[in-house]
Amino acid sequence: MRITLTVNGVRREADDVWEGESLLHTLRERLGLPGAKNACEQGECGSCTVYLDDVPVCSCLVAAGQAQDRAVTTVEGLTPDDEEQDLHPVQQAFLACGAVQCGFCTPGLVVSTHDLLARNPEPTDPEIREALAGNLCRCTGYEKILDAVRCAAAEVRS
Repeated sequence: MRITLTVNGVRREADDVWEGESLLHTLRERLGLPGAKNACEQGECGSCTVYLDDVPVCSCLVAAGQAQDRAVTTVEGLTPDDEEQDLHPVQQAFLACGAVQCGFCTPGLVVSTHDLLARNPEPTDPEIREALAGNLCRCTGYEKILDAVRCAAAEVRS
């Protein structure tokens, strides 16, 4: 089947989508957007988190057909339109604070952090931990990730 959706603000079509195909597979393999990562395929790790109509979802659990005529924003779509700035403040904070290890969990953490700060620009540490609870990282002790969220929150507020 063919699906039509808006991805990162651009209307896109994906052909030959099979009935049980995940949105994650469509984004990565058919539309060439490798940002969301394929780790658990069970919605447990958060590596594939994207926005679907401004709601964060695990794209491995969403059938591609469910995205028909809907808006998807991936980690690639978080970059600002401002030509002077290449990365969103959340992405910059993850780099500056050393929160990127192997990078596999990073896209999901960035999208989840972006969502948290859009809802709450001054989160407490418990609120940060709760917001990121669905994102697993195998490389860190999470401290640098928490530092990055705090740093991004300060940047977003200023």
